[in-house]
Amino acid sequence: MSVVLSANSFLLQVVVQPAECVGRVSIVFLTNVASVTPWSAPIIWEGTFDPILIDSIYKQQNLTIATTVFALGKYTRFVKDFLESAEQHYFMGENRSLTVRKVQSFKRWQDISMSRMEQLEKLIENELASEADYIFCLDIDTKFYGPWGVETLGRLVGVIHPWLFDAPRNRFTYERRPESQAYIPADEGDYYYAGAAFGGSLEDVHHLTKTCREKLHIDAANSIEAVWQEESHLNKYFLLNKPSKLLSPEYMWRDINESAAQIKVIRFSNVAKNYAEVRPNP
Repeated sequence: MSVVLSANSFLLQVVVQPAECVGRVSIVFLTNVASVTPWSAPIIWEGTFDPILIDSIYKQQNLTIATTVFALGKYTRFVKDFLESAEQHYFMGENRSLTVRKVQSFKRWQDISMSRMEQLEKLIENELASEADYIFCLDIDTKFYGPWGVETLGRLVGVIHPWLFDAPRNRFTYERRPESQAYIPADEGDYYYAGAAFGGSLEDVHHLTKTCREKLHIDAANSIEAVWQEESHLNKYFLLNKPSKLLSPEYMWRDINESAAQIKVIRFSNVAKNYAEVRPNP
């Protein structure tokens, strides 16, 4: 597992050799949630996979999973809980390593957010391309509450946003201005994806970050900032380049969310915080 933090940026690297899994061995047929997309990609929910079986398959492959997180300014306060909870729940295996990288910070949180795609693109090119098989890019102001394992691996992986997973498409907060490279018309869109978690193979995530970085630069040259910065561009990318696997909101919940009948297990969640206090600007 690899983590890259900022100003304190760090890279955690893990060779995935899943420990013997305890728990359910049967797959439950779910009737209250969609478990496959219109383009036949699986949507991972509790009960849609056999953890023991899938661990046994991947354990033989001796994979390395890179994971990146950025912690700038006051966001360094979230590092401890992230790492300690990851040790308990995230890709349980051997040979973990952690690397810290310093990266440029910015005065606006929006610029911090938008710079992430370029930094990830360069990191994959310069360091990770020959060192890892898969990569996940996660937000640091988060905590693991349940198992996140090899069931999440795929060529290109998106996570359904916890606020909009059961909302109609007309409520998705896509970028609606045609002038932006992130523009999605009102009658288009599949799911609304969280910018706080995405991943896949090194090649596919590199293409994602490179494309989003290019689109962000075009918008900047035209004095346009997408409504949700890099998350808006991520959603446009996933509209045009369908993910091969989707993770349910179990893999990106929010501590402030009310419980939902569809969510049987909370595996990973955005922690409650005062944004006005931790962000450098409104």
